[in-house]
Amino acid sequence: MKYYELTKEEKQILKDYEDGKFVPVKNLNKIKQELKLVAKNTLDKTKNINIRITQKVLYKLRRKAMEEGIPYQTLVSSILHKYTSQ
Repeated sequence: MKYYELTKEEKQILKDYEDGKFVPVKNLNKIKQELKLVAKNTLDKTKNINIRITQKVLYKLRRKAMEEGIPYQTLVSSILHKYTSQ
């Protein structure tokens, strides 16, 4: 598994957490359950599709996905979702 350097924002969040500056939100368990449901629905796979792209485009997709720290399939899915949700 490859680990990435924390961003400036992530470092600040970690520092604040370690300094005890975070306060739990009200209804924490309810919010956790709601977020678990959102994550489950987001990760559920429904259908697979095949698309044809050039090797050059695939390399660019993979490079961009690596920069974002996500799998390239997730990047492609998010691009498709963006244009179908408008």
